[in-house]
Amino acid sequence: MDENKNISLPENATRELKPGETYEPLLKPGKNYPEVTVYSVTMGLLMTVIFSAAAAYLGLKVGQVFEAAIPIAILAVGFTSALGKKNGLGQNVIIQSIGACSGVIVAGAIFTLPAIYILGLEVNFWQMFLSSLLGGVLGILFLIPFRKYFVKEMHGKYPFPEATATTQVLVSGESGGKSAKTLLISGLIGGLYDFIVATFGAWSETLSTTVTHWGQVIADKAKLVLKINTGAAVLGLGYIIGLKYAFVICCGSFLVWLIIIPLMNLLWGGSVIDLMGSGITQTIAEMSPDQIFREYARHIGIGGIATAGIIGIIKSAGVIKSAVGLATSEFRRKPGEQVSDVPRTEQDIKMKNVVFGIVIALLAVFAFFAFGGVVGNIWQALIGLLIVAVIAFLFTTVAANAIAIVGTNPVSGMTIMTLIITALVLVAVGLKGNAGMCAAMIIGGVVCTALSMAGGFITDLKIGYWIGTTPAKQETWKFLGTLVAAATVGGVMMILNKTYGFTGEGALVAPQANAMAAVIQPMMNGGNAPWLLYGIGAVIAILLTVFKVPALAFCLGMFIPIDLNLPLLVGGAISWFVSTRSKDAAVNTARQEKGTLIASGFIAGGALMGVVSAILKFANVDWWLSEWNAQYGEAIAILPFAALIVYMILATRPGKTR
Repeated sequence: MDENKNISLPENATRELKPGETYEPLLKPGKNYPEVTVYSVTMGLLMTVIFSAAAAYLGLKVGQVFEAAIPIAILAVGFTSALGKKNGLGQNVIIQSIGACSGVIVAGAIFTLPAIYILGLEVNFWQMFLSSLLGGVLGILFLIPFRKYFVKEMHGKYPFPEATATTQVLVSGESGGKSAKTLLISGLIGGLYDFIVATFGAWSETLSTTVTHWGQVIADKAKLVLKINTGAAVLGLGYIIGLKYAFVICCGSFLVWLIIIPLMNLLWGGSVIDLMGSGITQTIAEMSPDQIFREYARHIGIGGIATAGIIGIIKSAGVIKSAVGLATSEFRRKPGEQVSDVPRTEQDIKMKNVVFGIVIALLAVFAFFAFGGVVGNIWQALIGLLIVAVIAFLFTTVAANAIAIVGTNPVSGMTIMTLIITALVLVAVGLKGNAGMCAAMIIGGVVCTALSMAGGFITDLKIGYWIGTTPAKQETWKFLGTLVAAATVGGVMMILNKTYGFTGEGALVAPQANAMAAVIQPMMNGGNAPWLLYGIGAVIAILLTVFKVPALAFCLGMFIPIDLNLPLLVGGAISWFVSTRSKDAAVNTARQEKGTLIASGFIAGGALMGVVSAILKFANVDWWLSEWNAQYGEAIAILPFAALIVYMILATRPGKTR
């Protein structure tokens, strides 16, 4: 499409379609375009290796897990343009889709597998590699039957914030013109803003009510506190999510931080409550609001997410039945029977091949568990296989839903639930102690990676749907990216363990893996799970469903820290404001689209500069503003944050909508 400059997504790309209306992607279904080429596959695999190593290294060393999809899209556009590649849009989608395997495989691996080292146990390269590979393959295969439902049938009903930002990067990079200029300027502003905050410490990343004396007193005595992240990327995410979902998400946060946490302090402040047998010695009153959230309240969110997911599965029974029916129909078709022509943009891997792939992958999982030193016998391997198959399949739709709504995959919460279920089942079949902990972590790693892949891959497929690439090509080459990412991550973790270790002085941070280890150790040594808190979350999710409130979005708000949710509400409010202040619907639409470009620029710039900032943190670069930040940073954070909000609003004003 290099001859078509100033292209942009169609006006109906992000809204619900009217009766009889169809969405026409940029790359026309009746025409073939370069997608899978030697260049796009090579570049995609190169990105996979680089970002898998970088994400694993920085995520474990610094404790900062960054999303690779947007930086990869930016680099793909840059390289394709610099090399003068013709018709680069379809190829860039393949580069991004293959390269994005890095982020999802890393998330699945570093959340669980380092916990084995933390627990003082051993794991070899092949166990880490196969855990990531098989989980990633299952995530791809389980998601394919649901592609049409999420990306087409739910068109305009989900905001897909990360997919929106990545698509804007790819399209603007291809088209040039004013859209690319808007994206570039906002990307520079958002990237420099977040870089100055995270790296130089010119002001605080988080503004809290504890900045005032009375706010600190209230936080100490009543455990009542509000916090907001002042980053540009999170603000842009909120704009794309929109006011409706942002408000529902924040209501979940308000319930936890303004009611549940203060109420726990009021009723049980003098008590030591150790629901998991993990050795808690502090009373509720001695804990900070953040500690109460981590130890107790977030488990209510986990129970809510799990229940909301189950309710969603029940509601989606028709979709699941349709997907299964589509697969079985291919087996019932007579030899030589023809099917109607399917447009290029609707072609998936044949369902027959998907079913065979799932069977082969599950057999490989069983063999891995039985003969790879994971469990002790065939019976336990069958139990492990059943856990992986059921949880990964059922919660594939939950992961995809979460990404489609808020752009954040609650994979850590679902993995904690998986580990608890796994531990209970393994103990029941006689596998406990060190062997049980190692087995639970590897089984949890397979599930965690599958759910991480499902959530990330739906983003890639939505990008392809908007642009008009061939789904079957994205799906096919995703397997190769998964293979390379799994091998890279396994090797990097082995090297990091030998170089730094995960315990002791100077060890790697690995915060997610430490959390998983803290959950599994008491379970395998006679401890318990916080079933009461999970039950409260389940009741909340059921009540929300009865009153027709989006339960998954609300429960995500209970699980995700409030400082990351409040800016979503601010961004959503900006989106509502700029799209409703004119009586002319066309003007409102133009302003909304311009705002989406600006928000996408904020997300892209923040993601890219976040990588740079993390590298500098790893290098222990000590900037002279760090002391200033500690003393004054939070007090002045409101000023640049307010300036960022004003810029978003003014940049869409009349005369600058195109």
